[in-house]
Amino acid sequence: MQFFKDLNLSAFTAGFVAVLVGFTSSVAIVFQAAQAFNATPEQISSWMWALGLGMGLCSMLPSLWLKQPVMVAWSTPGAAVLATAGLAGGFSMGEAVAAFMVSAALITLFGVTGWFEKVMNRIPMAIAAALLAGVLSRFGIQAFAAAQTALPLVLLMLTIYLLGRRFLPRYAVVLTLVGAIVFVAMRGEMVWSAMTFSLALPVFVAPQFSVAAIVSLALPLFVVTMASQNLPGVAAIRAAGYGPDAPDGGIPVSKIITLTGLATLVLAPFGAFALNLSAITAAICMGPEAHEDPRKRYTAAVCCGAIYVLIGIFGAAVTGLLTAFPTELVVAIAGLALLGTIGSGLAQAVRDESHREAALITFLVTLSGLTIAGIGSAFWGVVAGALALFVQQYRQRPFTD
Repeated sequence: MQFFKDLNLSAFTAGFVAVLVGFTSSVAIVFQAAQAFNATPEQISSWMWALGLGMGLCSMLPSLWLKQPVMVAWSTPGAAVLATAGLAGGFSMGEAVAAFMVSAALITLFGVTGWFEKVMNRIPMAIAAALLAGVLSRFGIQAFAAAQTALPLVLLMLTIYLLGRRFLPRYAVVLTLVGAIVFVAMRGEMVWSAMTFSLALPVFVAPQFSVAAIVSLALPLFVVTMASQNLPGVAAIRAAGYGPDAPDGGIPVSKIITLTGLATLVLAPFGAFALNLSAITAAICMGPEAHEDPRKRYTAAVCCGAIYVLIGIFGAAVTGLLTAFPTELVVAIAGLALLGTIGSGLAQAVRDESHREAALITFLVTLSGLTIAGIGSAFWGVVAGALALFVQQYRQRPFTD
């Protein structure tokens, strides 16, 4: 099979790191969202089953078919919105499921019609690159901020990474991860008590449609998923060279968004609240650290998808394994793995002098973490950059003596 010929150790490691970062950084928010609707332990396990299978299959199958790295994740800001609105509104699990389905139907509509992709195609590349750099830079900052609580670990990881980049650049992230795991294991800092073996089983919940749930849950979930997840997800695709200008046509964004909407619609009764394009984990699997050949980076996405499927099937066991790693290790490996992508994004953002200030505004607003009306800084960064570009270039006349 061609996949196994294209796969190498760095691609597998990129897939594993993507899961480690994506899962451990936000799984607690997903649990909070489920608990906001008074979910039972069996229903929470079903949520992990549905989300794991949804993310895994939507990443793995298109990547194998297209031979391009397609990365799908759950909506972290969507989970945060649900956790807040669920507690405030006192909604039942049936009403929540109905809201998931309405949001999924809207996402599918925007994918089928191509409306979202048409809007993205009008955003200059400098703005998109700045958006991605702003989203990812927060992980870079967190990587070094982790030195405040785990200085020896962070210094060790940085040293291994720099030496790896100098002598074995293809395996720098691999060596850094292995060295960090050995270090924390020797110090007894792995939380193995979280490990339990059990299979996750799906629990069906019938939807209960209500106007209140649609207004308070479905519409906010749809808006934040599109603005805070799919928007930077498309930016990651374009910045990595898999956009519409790619020689083979790139990743078909509208079709993938349609796929995420349909998958959410099918899995919503089991707890899949929102599936969407990934930005952070996509950058890990689409970067040069995943594979030196851009045509073979799809293998990292396939590995990531396969691990997500295992999370869905084995539930608590894999959850325990991933959450056993110290927080500082997770944020440090994320930041180091994303250094190359952050650098190339910034370089792309400021290359064109006519777009430079608008791109920097986009970068800084996105990096700020600003949230207005429940919508994250990724959306407002694009808005601010687009307005700056409009003011600077609207009916601008060339200078003449």
